Amino acid sequence: MGHRCLALAATAVLLFTSACTVDRQWGGKTTAGEGGKAKVGLVTKTDTNPYFVELRAAAKAAAQAQGADFSALAGQFDGDNDGQVRAIENLLQQGATTILITPSSSTGVLDAIGRARAKGVLVIALDTATDPDTAVDATFATDNFEAGRQQGAYVKAALQGAAPKLLMVDGTAGSTVDTARHTGFLKGIGLTDASPEIKGRTPANGDQSLAQQGMENLLQRTTDINAVYSMNEPMGRGAYAALQARGLVNKVAMGSIDGGCEGVRNVKDGQYAATVMQFPKKMAEQGVTAAVEYAKTGKKPSGFINTGSAVITDKPLPGIESHDTAWGLENCWGGQK
Repeated sequence: MGHRCLALAATAVLLFTSACTVDRQWGGKTTAGEGGKAKVGLVTKTDTNPYFVELRAAAKAAAQAQGADFSALAGQFDGDNDGQVRAIENLLQQGATTILITPSSSTGVLDAIGRARAKGVLVIALDTATDPDTAVDATFATDNFEAGRQQGAYVKAALQGAAPKLLMVDGTAGSTVDTARHTGFLKGIGLTDASPEIKGRTPANGDQSLAQQGMENLLQRTTDINAVYSMNEPMGRGAYAALQARGLVNKVAMGSIDGGCEGVRNVKDGQYAATVMQFPKKMAEQGVTAAVEYAKTGKKPSGFINTGSAVITDKPLPGIESHDTAWGLENCWGGQK
C-alpha cells in the first residue's frame, strides 16, 4: 500500500507524519491465542540507519511470508524517546497484537510498554534490551557485552603485549547497548573505567560526524595513543577520519561492532582492524515468528535470546576466533555486498 502514516485522527497525523514509515494498514481486532492473524508493529530507533533499515526489511519480509499484517514506525533520530512513545501509542490504536521495539532509551519507554502489555499485547525488544529486561516479554538481540568483549580481546591481541593507550568513542548514554559494549570491551582488553590507560572518551550517539568531531577534540589533548574503541561502525568511520588527518591510522589498533556490508568493506580497506558482526535479520525473523505464534496459540517467548556475533578481520590473531572479510561480505547486512 506504499509508505504512509495512518490517519486515525487529525492529531495523530500531526504527531506521526514526520516520523513514521508505515508499510501496511489494518483494521478490526484480533484476540491473541484464538488462531487469528498476527498484527505486528515494529518501532525502530530511526528509519535511516542502515542497520534498522535491514531489520525493518527483514521483519516485513518475514511478516509477509507468514501471513501477518505489518506496520513500521520509527523515531526521528537515535535517542528520540518521545517519538518512540508516540509510535507505541499509535500501534495500540491500530490494534497491534505484538509490538517489536528497538528502544532508544532503555528506561524511557517503560510506561508505554507497560500500557501495551496491560492490554494483552506481546512486546519483544529487538537489538536493545530494556532496563529492567523484565519490562518486555522477551528480548531477541546480540549479547552486546560479549560483542564488546570480542572487540576488546582482539585489540589487546593486536597490541602484542604493549600497554594500551586508549581512546573510547561511546554511543548514546543510558542505552543498554552502549553500556554493555563499553563494559564488555574493557573486560576484553583488561581495563576498568578507572584505568589510567584510558586517555579520553567521547559520546557520539551512533553518529559518524559526532564521532569525528569528538575524536578530533580528544586528539587535540593527546596523540600518544595506540588503541581506539568504537561502539559502532559509523562512529568507527568518524574516528578513522580524525585519525587519518593526524597521520595516526597505522599506529592505532581500532575495532568496531555491527557487521554491516560497509563496515566489512572498511575492514577490508584497512580503516579499522576488525569488526564484530551482528545478525539483525535473525532478530527480526525470530521476533515475527514469535508474534505469529502468539496470535495463533497465545504462547509467549520469554527471557533473553542471543542471536550471535562473530569477529570479522583479515588480520587473524592467535586465540581470537574470527572470519575473513570474504565470509563477512557473504553474511553482512545492508547495502551492496
